[in-house]
Amino acid sequence: MSEEETKPTPEEEPITTPETEATEEQQPEDELTKWREMALRTAAEYDNYRKRCVKDREDFTKYANRSLLEELLPVIDNFEMGMQMAAQQGTDSMIYIGMSMVQKQLADFLAGQGVEAIDATPGQEFDHNVHEAIMSEPSDQPEGTIIRILRRGYNLRGRLLRPVNVVTAAPREEAPAAEA
Repeated sequence: MSEEETKPTPEEEPITTPETEATEEQQPEDELTKWREMALRTAAEYDNYRKRCVKDREDFTKYANRSLLEELLPVIDNFEMGMQMAAQQGTDSMIYIGMSMVQKQLADFLAGQGVEAIDATPGQEFDHNVHEAIMSEPSDQPEGTIIRILRRGYNLRGRLLRPVNVVTAAPREEAPAAEA
């Protein structure tokens, strides 16, 4: 082949202008910027994932004994009923004194595990976040006020372990007027 055949003709020759040269130079920089942003985004996602895994592991460790404690609570309820019966026999009896010592050990154990009783008293306003209304009774108190506590509730490190079972006040029904 001759030299003339291999040379591009002026129509075939690419036209280079300052704009096209700048675009060709900009393209690798854009590619580099794109990959740099992707690397930063991936690093941030990994860091978030790592932090979430650490938090999940801490939560698991913190609340791992939740089911055991939930099963222990009815035993504690029954023990408290036994304490009430022993108190009726007299607080100076050996049975009551022995049960009081066991009750203190149970309370210390629960506190050590992060369990705390939810404070609920009759006359307090019902809070659906920590109370469970088992029933309501007509009362002179405002509607939604706690009348009685049926079963104590507990929190485990700030989370609800078991709600307080309560009886709430309901408005009294008016008796129909007698017909004359």
